[in-house]
Amino acid sequence: MTKESFYSRLDGKQRYILNCCFFVFAVNGLYAMILGPLLPLISNEYGLNNTVSGALLSAHQAGNLIAGFIAGVLPIYLGRKKSIMFLCTFVVMGFLIMILTGNPVLLLMGFLFTGLSRGSISNFNNTVVNEVSNSSPAALNFLHSIFAIGALMAPFLVIFCTKIGGDMGWKIAAVVIIALALLSILLFSRIEIDDEVKKKKKEGMSYEFLKSKYFWVGTGILFSYLCIEAAVNGWMVKYFIDSNIMTISYAQILSSLLWVVMLCGRLTCAYLGDKISKKTLLLLTSISTVIFYLLLLSTRNLVVITIAIGGLGFSMSGIYPTTISTVGNTIKKYPMAMGVLLMIGGIGAIAMPIITGALADTFGIFAGMSAIIGAIIAMIIFIIIQIKYQEE
Repeated sequence: MTKESFYSRLDGKQRYILNCCFFVFAVNGLYAMILGPLLPLISNEYGLNNTVSGALLSAHQAGNLIAGFIAGVLPIYLGRKKSIMFLCTFVVMGFLIMILTGNPVLLLMGFLFTGLSRGSISNFNNTVVNEVSNSSPAALNFLHSIFAIGALMAPFLVIFCTKIGGDMGWKIAAVVIIALALLSILLFSRIEIDDEVKKKKKEGMSYEFLKSKYFWVGTGILFSYLCIEAAVNGWMVKYFIDSNIMTISYAQILSSLLWVVMLCGRLTCAYLGDKISKKTLLLLTSISTVIFYLLLLSTRNLVVITIAIGGLGFSMSGIYPTTISTVGNTIKKYPMAMGVLLMIGGIGAIAMPIITGALADTFGIFAGMSAIIGAIIAMIIFIIIQIKYQEE
């Protein structure tokens, strides 16, 4: 199903909701992925070591994890509109903290706040688009393509702001994020959304989906994927710089290239999503992910690295949204399922960046990056297991 095939069936109110989700998800991608390019600059400014830097990335993912629970429960009492507006304010507070202080404890809080908003928006947007599109993998891949557009802009925003402001440029970038977050809150305030599915009813609060093996296998895939995504996006730029493989500008451009090809990959998956099996799509993308990641770590040649980054981004592109679509029926039937899925899956995104940082401080940055291979292999194993099941 293409974007036009489901979009054309919507009325004006529904189209505004969908357009709002698309714009806010682009902003979400921008500030979620800007943390990797900003990390070396923040670390230099405040004198942070690799372990603390990794802890900051993990704090962001911890906020993402907490959001998986809060965003599933809070709408039952406040309604979805008020809840998402409230949870969006945390990204504003998070970047303000980064600008104002280098205190490690407060920085951890700031990064946690950004994750809290990121996870809440992810939960809200995935749920709403899933409802509107009737669990279409094409629609969800298109949504995540919009996320990729924001993500690929992140390194360029940092480069542009540092050229304007020099050492203070990263703070200018943070101010831009704050402004876009405030605009997102304004847009959310104008939506007219039905809270019927979030009322306190027995099915809405049911956790029957926890008995489904298919749900748990899908959660395992997401857990492994988020390990990979969080560590790669958070540490790639710093790995290239610390290893003296390339300049910081070229590393940031490669970070953007990763998301350019992820955008192309997600648009491709959006086209193929309703034409080939979801399980086949997941198996092909996961196998190619491990191939290109091994290629990335095996060389210092800039041309080969650039090709590996392109292949890695294209391979990773459809895994997240396709995994969500494989358990789409469960998500629609049980409103708590999306929150649990993202919350448990997010544990991997919390653990992997700090593991990478600790290994980097102890054994070197290459050892830290090599640990990500284990997560890729685990993801392939979960996908193979999933092929044996059918969603209940």
